[in-house]
Amino acid sequence: MARATTANFHQMVLEVEVTAGSGIYSKLCGLTSRGINRQSNMQTSEVPDCDDESLPAAVERAVQSQEVTISASGVWSAESHGTILDWWDGGATKSIRIRHVNAAVGTPEYETGNAYLVSISNQAERGSKVTAEISIEFDGKPTITDKS
Repeated sequence: MARATTANFHQMVLEVEVTAGSGIYSKLCGLTSRGINRQSNMQTSEVPDCDDESLPAAVERAVQSQEVTISASGVWSAESHGTILDWWDGGATKSIRIRHVNAAVGTPEYETGNAYLVSISNQAERGSKVTAEISIEFDGKPTITDKS
């Protein structure tokens, strides 16, 4: 029996292009949890039977739109403090990418596109480090680039 090839935490990386157009991406420091949600938003139509309209209609579906969102959490780091707050405060998109480090040749390695930093939530508790939760939404579908 062959085992599945898996990825570890550090092999799914969230990176942000800090300086627009530079092509240089940096990790957001301090994140200890990150997740990617890819969702197809569906449209349904009831299609009747033409020969016997007394029969229940069939429900047919089609993808109406697709979206990709990212959630992440961890400690609030001085290294990413300015990047995150400036991104949110600016209200504009930044180019980001998700890198699948251990992708096989010919399969998706990067998901890249412009995204909004939708929310930041910080918590502080006596005796603990300040933590953060962030939510990011791509503006359109990200471009997928295969590993060469």
